[in-house]
Amino acid sequence: MQTIHTFSVLFWLKLANKKDSKAPLYARVTVNGRRAEISLKRKVTISDWDVSKNRLKGFGIEAKQLNNYLDQTHSRLFECYQQLKNKNKLVSPQLIKTHFLGNGENRYAISDIIEYHKEHMKDTLRWGTQKNYFTTHKYIFLFLKQKHRTTDIYLSELNYKFIIDFERFLRHQKDMGNNTVMKHIERFRKLVNLAHKMEWLDKDPFIKFKAKYIRKERAYLTSGELQSIEEKEFTIERLQLIKDLFVFSCYTGLSYGDVMNLTKDSICIGIDGKKWISSYRQKTSIPVRIPLLPKAREIINDYKDHPNTFATKRIFPSISNQKLNSYLKEIADVCHINKNLTFHIARHTFATTVTLSNGVPIETVSKLLGHSKITTTQIYARVLERKVSEDMQRLEGCL
Repeated sequence: MQTIHTFSVLFWLKLANKKDSKAPLYARVTVNGRRAEISLKRKVTISDWDVSKNRLKGFGIEAKQLNNYLDQTHSRLFECYQQLKNKNKLVSPQLIKTHFLGNGENRYAISDIIEYHKEHMKDTLRWGTQKNYFTTHKYIFLFLKQKHRTTDIYLSELNYKFIIDFERFLRHQKDMGNNTVMKHIERFRKLVNLAHKMEWLDKDPFIKFKAKYIRKERAYLTSGELQSIEEKEFTIERLQLIKDLFVFSCYTGLSYGDVMNLTKDSICIGIDGKKWISSYRQKTSIPVRIPLLPKAREIINDYKDHPNTFATKRIFPSISNQKLNSYLKEIADVCHINKNLTFHIARHTFATTVTLSNGVPIETVSKLLGHSKITTTQIYARVLERKVSEDMQRLEGCL
């Protein structure tokens, strides 16, 4: 399906730069609500300008010459727009401006790569990831506005200084920690890398830049904390559901999205003749096959006749991640767990308390978690060091 664009050209006087009763003449190109301004390198007497017609008043030689020039300019801008459209290229006001000024087809702007990526990520990235990119876009344009006094710049103007200035700008945003800053830089880097691969950019400005993440300890529940939640029964239905979903994740390692996507067809008979989960990770589309431990099987059985799962054929009733994490705070308080309990902690608990600390090889844990690289799983390996310490202490007590 061909993309429909709205296109318009407005000629106007930039009164903010007026001098001696004259003001510079500009053309404003608008495509789908986005604008680019072009200086026409002419100054016009303010009193001679017809604001309603966007033309010079009168029928004198000067007025006719300027108005003819404006008509020609409008035709040339429309021609640039049509050329981009007919070549199935990205159409943006900045690109039209570039073509009009004769700067060549390789003069792309930051807004161009953002628009291109935004259009093409609809079908490839999940909604949560798209929203993260939208937030990064917001900070990029805010940085351009506050620090560069502009709404856009050419990709060719990007350099190492621009990147570190953007990083410094992000660090001064309210409640933005180091790793969040690095995530925004990482997404910006992917945009720039895409532009470089598409030859919109001759040189990668990120070559000398190195991201600096602060490694944080992954929170998880100890066996005692997990047991206290398991043994707690709630009379309030919503809290019981949250507890069951959390415990189920602790014994399967599935994330919130993966648990919500489980259907009755996700349960199959594995190589050992027992029930397994056969599904795909929502985040990466990597297939996962997980043998169901007794605790997980019990929870599935508890919801097999639930009225809210009959029509959807889902294994569990649906609930938003935001509400789920909110209710988990209540459960943590009731169970006297002094940790910021979130649903993702269940996945960490599966990796540490349930599997690694019970001798399951890290290669197997990596497979169960659906990690594409074992290095991702190795962040949980510190639990093995703790287990070694506990085992050595027991040994010391025997000597």
